[in-house]
Amino acid sequence: MGTGNRIRWALSLLTLSLVAGCTAEDTALPGAATVEAGATVVTSRLDAPWSIAFYGDTPLVSERDSGRILEVDDTGGTREVARIDGVLARGEAGLLGLAVRGDELYAYYSTDTDNRIERFDIEGSAGGLSLSGGDIVFDGIPVAINHNGGRLAFGPDGLLYATTGDAARPESAQDPDSLSGKILQIQPAQAGAPARTRVYSMGHRNSQGLAWTPDGTMFAAEFGQDTWDELNVIVEGGNYGWPVVEGIAGREGFIDPVQQWTPGQASPSGIAFHDGVIAIANLRGQRLRTVATSAPWTTTDTLAGAGRLRDVVVAPDGTLWVLTNNTDGRGRPSGSDDRILRVQLSPDAAEPSR
Repeated sequence: MGTGNRIRWALSLLTLSLVAGCTAEDTALPGAATVEAGATVVTSRLDAPWSIAFYGDTPLVSERDSGRILEVDDTGGTREVARIDGVLARGEAGLLGLAVRGDELYAYYSTDTDNRIERFDIEGSAGGLSLSGGDIVFDGIPVAINHNGGRLAFGPDGLLYATTGDAARPESAQDPDSLSGKILQIQPAQAGAPARTRVYSMGHRNSQGLAWTPDGTMFAAEFGQDTWDELNVIVEGGNYGWPVVEGIAGREGFIDPVQQWTPGQASPSGIAFHDGVIAIANLRGQRLRTVATSAPWTTTDTLAGAGRLRDVVVAPDGTLWVLTNNTDGRGRPSGSDDRILRVQLSPDAAEPSR
């Protein structure tokens, strides 16, 4: 999408009202967004969307329950690129994370026997994209109705990273021989060589957010159980404690999070590094939260009123795109849900919350 088209598109989109100091509980009408940062609606009427990934300037969106991958055009219209065979949607399982590298799309999805990652070739151009091939990169990741992880992201080292949940078996997160409750590092197949996968970190309950700062520091967001949700700095070989500890515990052998929140304030899913902060999409907390990338890890909350937020990514034009998730069976969808919101953070996004 060229600069001129982006400007015309932005001017044609519905501008959402700006209400300072509003919280999620202040929403007057279901689905009527009241926000603290400037936001516009990119597209609407998505069905339980889960992930956004850009192929050049073209956004691709996964729908958890339908197994569809959609492309979004300049006017906000959507078109089905593909429907992934074998996806079994139940509870939190289904078509989850997407990641793009070159002309390849990687998809993380649930089947009746496992969670797996599959690679596809992207063919065609915007408005007529399709997928071909379909090579299983990695399978055998335990699947359950809940806690399937599912986020995919390429790191600055060029390797693919995947989050896995504990698949409702908490003890498996501390088992180094289990794939549950881990962050996996994957070397995609090259020149006929098979993909290589290893456990990068362990002790995770259900991480769904991955991001890196420019200096290569890796962050992950994690759902807690009843006490604390977490933002962690991930180091290779680190153990993050679940289910032995939850939140900041100061216990030898485990790495504490750099920030924690009660689940009602957070339930963090997708995250992204943007303009010096980590942006976090929160489900139960129904807000976009930004966190400074160094101590004292100050936070700011914004985008109240849009409902449950599943993913946040940096678009090619430098703005944040935020994916709502009110149709996932746990929200209160309006007639226009679910939506992608285009957000321009205020310059003081890294300032601490009141």
